[in-house]
Amino acid sequence: MSSNEPSTPDPLGPYDSPLSSSPAPAPEPAPAAAPAAASSPEAQRLAGLETLLQQFGAEMLRQRRSERRWRIGFRLAWFGLVLAVAWAVFTQHGVHPAAPSGPHTALIEVRGEIAEQSEASAENIVASLKSAYEDDSAKGIVMRFNSPGGSPVQAGIVSDEIQRLRKLHPNKKLYAVCEEMCASAAYYMAANADEIYVDKASIVGSIGVLMDGFGFTGLMDKLGVERRLLTAGANKGMLDPFSPVDEKQKAYAEAMLEQIHQQFITVVKRGRGDRLKLNDDTFSGLFWNGEEAVNQGLADHYGNLDYVAREVVKAEDVIDYTPQENVAERLAKRFGASIGEGVVHAMRAIGPLR
Repeated sequence: MSSNEPSTPDPLGPYDSPLSSSPAPAPEPAPAAAPAAASSPEAQRLAGLETLLQQFGAEMLRQRRSERRWRIGFRLAWFGLVLAVAWAVFTQHGVHPAAPSGPHTALIEVRGEIAEQSEASAENIVASLKSAYEDDSAKGIVMRFNSPGGSPVQAGIVSDEIQRLRKLHPNKKLYAVCEEMCASAAYYMAANADEIYVDKASIVGSIGVLMDGFGFTGLMDKLGVERRLLTAGANKGMLDPFSPVDEKQKAYAEAMLEQIHQQFITVVKRGRGDRLKLNDDTFSGLFWNGEEAVNQGLADHYGNLDYVAREVVKAEDVIDYTPQENVAERLAKRFGASIGEGVVHAMRAIGPLR
C-alpha cells in the first residue's frame, strides 16, 4: 500500500475516541427551579390581620400597664395627703406664734364676715383674746377690724368674753382699730374696747338687726304651682318663702328682732358711756364715715395699728395672736365637707323630718 494515500478521518473525532485518555466533559447543569408562585389574596389578608391583632394586643397591654401605674400613683398621692393633713391638724392646730422676750402689742384680726366656722368666728377670736390677756409680755391688745358684720350670736359671745377678761386683767387695755369697715356685728365687738381708733374714711356703725328672705307666692300663682306644706305645730312653717305671709308670725319675728336690737344697744351704751352723742339716727341702722363717727362719739380718735402700738400702748413690736389656718387644715375641712355632703344627699333620699 502506498504511503501517499490520504488517511481516513476518525468518525468519532479526536476527543470522542474510546482510546482517548482525556476525561469526559461535565454534564450540563439543570435549569434553576421556577420561583414560588405568588401568595394568594386570601393569604395576604390573613397575614395583615395577624399583624393587626399583634399590634392591638401590644397596645392593650401598654395601656393596662399605664393605667395600673396611674392607679398606684394616685393611691400613693392620696395616702401622702392624708398623712400630711393628719400631721398638720394634730400638731399645728391652734398654735400661736411664740411671744418675744420683750414687751409687745398683741394683735387680733377680725376680717370678713363674722360667722360660725369662718375666720372671724367667736371660737377663733375668743381663743386669741385669752392668749393675749394671759401673756404678761403683751402690754396692750389691739383688735383690728375689717368686717361688714355678721352674726349677732357670734358677736355677743365675743362681747361677753371681753367683759370677763377685762375684769380678770384690769390693767391691760383693749383698743379697737377700724380700718376699711367696722359695721353691725363688728361694731358690736368694738364697742367693748377701752378706745376706738378709725380712719377718717372708715365705715362705722350700722347698729341694727335684720332678717331677710324672698317671697315666691306671686310667681307660683302665675306658673300654676301649688305649695303643699305639712307641719306639726301651727308655726313650724313660719316665714316659709313659698307661702303667703302670716301677719301674726311677721309680728312675732319683728318683736324678736327688736329684742336683739335692744341687746346690741345695751352693749354700745355700756361701752361708749358718756362719750356717745345720741340722736334719732344713732341706733337706726345707719352707718357713718370715720370723721362723723368721732363727732358722734361712736369712735374716739384717728389712728392705725402702728400708731396705737407706738404712741398709745408704748410697745412698738406687734405680735399677731390670730389663729393661722394652714393649707393642710383647709384641705382637711374641704375633705370633711365633701364627705358630709355625701351623707346629706344620702339622708335627703330618705326624706328626713325637720
